[in-house]
Amino acid sequence: MSDATGIRVALSGAGGQIGAVLRPRLLAAGIVLRSGGGPTALTPLSEAETVTTGDLREAEAVDRLLEGTEVLVHLAGTSVEKPLPEVIENNLRALQAVYEGARRHGLRRVVFASSNHAFGMHAVTERLAIDAPFRPDGAYGLSKAWGELMGRMYWDRHGIEGVALRIGSALPRPTEFRHLSTWLGHDDLTQLVLRSIAAPIPGYVAVWGASNNPRSYWDNREAAALIGYRPTQSAEEWAEEILAQENPLDPVARTLQGGSFTTIDYTPQAERPGRGR
Repeated sequence: MSDATGIRVALSGAGGQIGAVLRPRLLAAGIVLRSGGGPTALTPLSEAETVTTGDLREAEAVDRLLEGTEVLVHLAGTSVEKPLPEVIENNLRALQAVYEGARRHGLRRVVFASSNHAFGMHAVTERLAIDAPFRPDGAYGLSKAWGELMGRMYWDRHGIEGVALRIGSALPRPTEFRHLSTWLGHDDLTQLVLRSIAAPIPGYVAVWGASNNPRSYWDNREAAALIGYRPTQSAEEWAEEILAQENPLDPVARTLQGGSFTTIDYTPQAERPGRGR
């Protein structure tokens, strides 16, 4: 794992599920952390952490978060499927405001929490390479595809390095059938983020955020070469228990990598234009 000691990192979305896991672990790795909790007032976990609040659509809040930092780990935003107007505000407008803040403050890198849902309409029978085409499974996944392209643009136009983390199911342990392919354990999550913060990269890269799952939908061999990420956890440890349970997904969702997100406001094949005529 690259030595991240002393790197000054801003962490947006620090009050969220993944942020709450990462805060103490990043501090334990020696990072000087500036954590943004959005509207939530956080309590610093140590003298090495400064906390901020504010709406990241506003430049003043962005400036408070990024002041004195060199890398941003951007977790903030809408993290589930929601109506498009909400997704646009939190995942498009706020992201652009954050990138402009990164320019103002001279940050060298943004680590962007992308998502497997930018690829969710691929079939579960496919094993995706890192250069697989986007196939978002909803407005949330669409916003993550847009976010990855923004990271690419800010490297090409402004020289801000970017790492897009296509996060799977970041949970303490897998609990259902889909997780056997998508699980990202917390130890691997920590390694992934630390490598993304500290590893030398050739400008802009994307990697799959998953543990070492034999049933994975994603071929992540390039992650070792790109950032040195080598996951050590595996969902297969729980396979026997999970396979004895009923798969909670509906028949269509079972066939698509995005799982339950894929059939929210979904038009069945028989009801699509031109079918059955």
